[in-house]
Amino acid sequence: MNRHAIVSTRIGDLTLVASDNALAGVYFPHHWVKPTPETLGEQVEATDALLSEAARQLDEYLTGERTSFDIPTVLRGDEFQRRVWSILEEIPYGATSSYGEIAERLGDRTLAQQVGKAVGQNPLSIVVPCHRVVGKNGSLTGYAGGLKRKQFLLDLEEPVGVRLF
Repeated sequence: MNRHAIVSTRIGDLTLVASDNALAGVYFPHHWVKPTPETLGEQVEATDALLSEAARQLDEYLTGERTSFDIPTVLRGDEFQRRVWSILEEIPYGATSSYGEIAERLGDRTLAQQVGKAVGQNPLSIVVPCHRVVGKNGSLTGYAGGLKRKQFLLDLEEPVGVRLF
């Protein structure tokens, strides 16, 4: 059964969604792909054990005290989305990749636009680091939390500019 809590962070309010014993969503207030009421489940207090731990780890990450997350997660999407999200999880802290490079990893550089769509539908923003995906020339491209937040996250992870793929 899903449940959610809204937590305040240094980059604004985030809605954290839990599904049973795993984190299933991290959403910004104006997220591109809004979670459905069924996805959100009931609203609970941020003292829920799993959501509280997720909030703590996000706070540590946003203050530079943490470079990765060790909370159980669940990603729900189609096979292509899950493949893309799996590659996102491989991009290390401080590194970036482009949509085309991810498409190449999937075996077909022409999939870059579909990769972009899958990246934009990532339900676990920050935890599954879609902010580490940049345009072909390293330019900032769309982000569900807005480009200012994306820049903040990339700056937090300096040295930015290290390319993985």
